[in-house]
Amino acid sequence: MVLCVTTACGPDFRDPGEVFEVRGVDVSHYQGVIDWEALAKDNHHFSFIKATEGRELRDKAFAANWSSAGQWGFCRGAYHFFRPEVPASIQARHFFDVVELEVGDLPPVLDVEERGRLSPADLVTSVKQWLKMAELHYGVKPILYTGQNFYNRYLAGQFDEYPLWIARYDAEEPVTVCGRDYQFWQYTDEGQLPGVVGDVDRNVFYGTRIDLALLCIPPRSANPVDDLAKFGE
Repeated sequence: MVLCVTTACGPDFRDPGEVFEVRGVDVSHYQGVIDWEALAKDNHHFSFIKATEGRELRDKAFAANWSSAGQWGFCRGAYHFFRPEVPASIQARHFFDVVELEVGDLPPVLDVEERGRLSPADLVTSVKQWLKMAELHYGVKPILYTGQNFYNRYLAGQFDEYPLWIARYDAEEPVTVCGRDYQFWQYTDEGQLPGVVGDVDRNVFYGTRIDLALLCIPPRSANPVDDLAKFGE
């Protein structure tokens, strides 16, 4: 899909939020009190909401944002900000303690933006551990979030079985070195939207609203087996 029809991306540039059918935001306490009704009326369909970070941080706005997003009909997803210096098993269990997902919610999200002192191989191992634990706990494959450059340098080709949400803040859509598809594109961190004071991250989904619903947690006849002991503490 061509979003910019001139090489300079000048007058003919079209905002991805005007091109794609399914639009959304991601938020944390940094956005303050959000008017979710206004966002819904502005034709936004999904929201990713920060829940946890590292070993023990809980986003102070998560509970309010989570409840309000659900009330106003958003497909909502919760995300954990990954800290490479903290064992993945501890981070996963911290997220599980805070986030209870329901049928119709988006899968859990792991936000990976830094390598810290981990080697590239150890980073991949740690991220895989979090994702596998979350899949076992919630019974659905988690979504991996990262930036285009970070993905291409450290993560490409390692997580093809997981949905991908990728950030690239310019007129061009993300390009992965391995050629894999992605489901979500975070295209700006300077969005201005009704219901949000200040900047907010804006995103689009590659598909229809039906496709988005199919990505969400489906009804199931039994709870997934929560056999996490093998991952240690």
